[in-house]
Amino acid sequence: MGNDRRAGWVIAGAAGLLAGVALPPLGWPWLLWPALIVLWSLTASRAGTASSRFWRGGLWGLAAVLVSHRWLLWLHPLDWIGVPGPLSLPICLALWLAIGLAAGLLVGAWTVLVGRLEPARPSTALLAATLWGLAEVLLARGPLFWLGLGAAALPGDRALAGLAALGGAGLLAAVQLLIGWGLWRALLALPLRRSRWLLITLLLVAACHLVGVALLGQAAAPPAGRAERWLVLQPAIPTREKFEADQQQRLLQRLAQAQRRAAMADPPLQGVLLPEGSLALGQPLPEVAPVEVLSGGFRREGVELRSSLLRFEPGQRQADRWIDKHRVVPLGEWVPLAKLWRWSGLSAVGGVEPGTASRRLTRPGGDVGVAICYELSDGTALAAATREGARWLLASANLDPYPEQLQGQFAALAQLRSIETGRWLVSSANTGPSLLVDAAGRVLEQLPAGRPATGVLTVQQRAQLTPYDRWGEGPLIGIALLAAAWRWIAAAAIDGAGALSREGR
Repeated sequence: MGNDRRAGWVIAGAAGLLAGVALPPLGWPWLLWPALIVLWSLTASRAGTASSRFWRGGLWGLAAVLVSHRWLLWLHPLDWIGVPGPLSLPICLALWLAIGLAAGLLVGAWTVLVGRLEPARPSTALLAATLWGLAEVLLARGPLFWLGLGAAALPGDRALAGLAALGGAGLLAAVQLLIGWGLWRALLALPLRRSRWLLITLLLVAACHLVGVALLGQAAAPPAGRAERWLVLQPAIPTREKFEADQQQRLLQRLAQAQRRAAMADPPLQGVLLPEGSLALGQPLPEVAPVEVLSGGFRREGVELRSSLLRFEPGQRQADRWIDKHRVVPLGEWVPLAKLWRWSGLSAVGGVEPGTASRRLTRPGGDVGVAICYELSDGTALAAATREGARWLLASANLDPYPEQLQGQFAALAQLRSIETGRWLVSSANTGPSLLVDAAGRVLEQLPAGRPATGVLTVQQRAQLTPYDRWGEGPLIGIALLAAAWRWIAAAAIDGAGALSREGR
C-alpha cells in the first residue's frame, strides 16, 4: 500500500513536469496529452480522500509551472536595483515558488471539484474543461504573467491552434483537456469499449485540426488593406545598463541613424519602431525626420509616472499620442499603497502607475492594437482593440535579463494573438524576439536574438473580424452553461432511478 501511494505521488509529479516541458517554447500538444491523462486519473483516484486528490493535483500544477516559468530565476542578481547579494537569490526563488504554489492551489481545487462530479461522465468532462478554459482567460487578465494550456499548441501544431480564431485560448485549453479525457476514458474502459472511446477521441482530434486548418486558410487569404513598411530597431541594451548616460546617448545615435535610413528608403518606409522603455522620461527624438516613430518610453500624467508607447508625428520631436501600459508588473513597476510603504518597487524606474484598459492606439495611417510587455498574454484585450478598429498589432517589450525560453513563449503568444484576431503582428523587443507574424500565425521574419539589429518588416493591415473578435468568450461560456445543465439533468435522472429502485424493493 505504501509503495502504491509513493508511486502515485511520483507519477503525479512526473506528469506535471511533462506538462511544463510540453508548453512553449517547445509547444508540443501531443506531449501534453499523456500528462493530462494522469491529471484526469487523479480526479477519479480511489486511493485516498479528497485531500489526497487535492495534494496530488496540486503537485501536478506546481511541477508544470515551476518548469514553464523557470525563467523567473534569471532575475538574479538584483544588485542593480539595490537588493543586497545575499537576499537576491532567496527573493527570486520565493517569487518562482509563489507562482508555482498558486498554480498548485488552482489545479488541486479543480481536481477535487471534478472528482465530486464523477469525472468519467462526458457531461462532467465538458463542464470541467470549459471551466478550466475560462479560468485561464481570467488569469491572463490578472496582474501576473500566466502561460496555460491554451498556448500549448504553438509552435508545434499551428493547425490545432487555428481553433483560437473561433474561441480564443480558452477554447484551445478546453479542447486539450477533452482530448486528454478521451484518451484516459479509453484506458479506463473495458476492452470491448476501449476502441470506441479511442475512435471518438481520434475523431475529435481530426475534427479540431480540420476546423483549425479551414480558419487559418481564411486568415491566409490576401489582405485588402494597405501595407506599411517599418524599420525595427532592436537595441539589445542590458536592462541593468539602459539608464546609464553613455547607453542612452548610444541609443539616441542609433535612433537618429534609423530615422535617416527610413527617410531615404526607396520605396519609402512608414517609420521606426523601438521597444518598451527605450526613451527616458521627457526625451524628445534626436532629429526631425519625415517619418513616424512608435517608441516605448515614459511620460507624466499629473504626478503619476506611466510606461507608454509614444507616437511621434512625422516632422515632430515631441510625442503627440500615446497608449499607457495597463498591466504593470507587481512589485517590479507598481506596489499597492506605495506612498504609505515609501517604496517605489523593484524596477529601475519604479513607481509606474497603470493606464486605461483600452489597447487601441489611434493614428492617421490606421489604428493599432498595442500590447506592452506581458500584456501580450491577454487575448481578450487585443480582440477588443481589433473589434474597435485596430488593423494590425504591435507588441513592445523588454525581455532582458530573461533567457531565450521566455522569448520562445513570447513568440508563441504572438502567434496565438495573430490567429485569434486575424491580424498581422510586429514584435519590437529590446533583446528579442523582434519578429513579424501574419494573420495565420506564421512567423515570416525574425531578427537575431540577443544582439543589436535592425530590420525592415512589412505589415499588412486587415479589417476582417474573426469569430473570436466578434464574440470573445461568449461561445465558451455558452458551452459551459449547456454542460452544467447536461450534468444537472444527468444527476437528476440518476437520483430518480435510484429512488424508483428503492421503492420497488
